[in-house]
Amino acid sequence: MAEAYERFRPGYPVELYDLVMTYAGRPVRTALEIGAGTGKATRLFAERGVAVTATEPDDAMLAELRKHVPANVTPMRAAFEDLRSGERYGLVYAAAALHWTNPDGRWSRVAGLLEAGGVFASFGGPVGLADPAVEDAVRAARAPYLESDDIPSPDGTPPEHEMQWPGTELQRSEWFSDVRQVVIERRWTMSAGDYVGLLSTISAYLELPVAVQEQAFRDILQVLPETVEIAADITIHLARRRSQS
Repeated sequence: MAEAYERFRPGYPVELYDLVMTYAGRPVRTALEIGAGTGKATRLFAERGVAVTATEPDDAMLAELRKHVPANVTPMRAAFEDLRSGERYGLVYAAAALHWTNPDGRWSRVAGLLEAGGVFASFGGPVGLADPAVEDAVRAARAPYLESDDIPSPDGTPPEHEMQWPGTELQRSEWFSDVRQVVIERRWTMSAGDYVGLLSTISAYLELPVAVQEQAFRDILQVLPETVEIAADITIHLARRRSQS
């Protein structure tokens, strides 16, 4: 699975790095990443001079990460809930991983890892098909096995709400201020086989029994054209740790 994440999941654009740094408004020299996976987002920051501590609870993911990251990355086998306040960072971020964390004490724990005035960033978003007709065909092929492959909002925020999760929680938190939500549009073309490979890394499919997964992927592949255009906008949430907290 770690190899599939590395092969099929897209990386992140420089625009995202620039956006986070502009929001920070000061040099960011250190960062802690929550749920680094194989290091797609790790590379974005580390290759631009940020010393990243990349935390990830899965050994296979960390082994894959070590193959691809520069020397200023410190891999750490740890779940977010196991991290203890000690060293503080200019940036704490999560790339399509925050929904895996325990909501109890989430924001006080993040705040405890940040310098006063430090920045928290969360980014990700659903991967869909740009062509509505192809999307409908895939939805019909998937229906016997899985009603939806979307990740529901962890706090129940409806999709039409102007501010989405985790921005909604950040706005309610005593630990953070200046909460912002920004969207980066992202489109690219990939083969039908690679698209199914990408689906194999999405949590809704991973939770299915293996035999059911395999049948669902066969049925989806049958309705796809040779290549597909992917719509995978990145929604970024940014917040600043309150100095007085």
